[in-house]
Amino acid sequence: MPVSLSAATVVTTVLAVWLGFQVQEQRAQEQRRQGILAAARQSALNFTSLDYRHYKKDSENVLKGATGDFKKEFAAQTGELTKLVAANRSVSQGQVLEAGITRADEKSARVLVVADSKVTNTAAPEGQARTYRLQLDLVLEGGRWLTSDVEFVG
Repeated sequence: MPVSLSAATVVTTVLAVWLGFQVQEQRAQEQRRQGILAAARQSALNFTSLDYRHYKKDSENVLKGATGDFKKEFAAQTGELTKLVAANRSVSQGQVLEAGITRADEKSARVLVVADSKVTNTAAPEGQARTYRLQLDLVLEGGRWLTSDVEFVG
């Protein structure tokens, strides 16, 4: 009897430890998923919300959440975009409608984002509604999810 009681105690302890690790792993996965989605939503919002009156700050916000080739390309185009946005008096107010992860691991993710934007400029002073479907690739760098690529899809 004492041997079977000891065996049952060991099995119960092992099972409890295993279940604890499973719960911890599920929490870590959910936190990672939420972090990826939050970063993608913010990146898409920054990318679709630009105002000629404070374009430098707006473009810096895009760059803060960027890395790799996307960061280099956006930074290289900032000077020209600043002139274009100012000349057209462009204001874009973005809003993220939906975001979903299509793939993710510990270091990278791909997220599809649907965003709306109201764009006003000299050609459309009353504003135009635009809908964007974006595919964002993100990588984990220094504990932060950063956008490494943006593609317009669909």
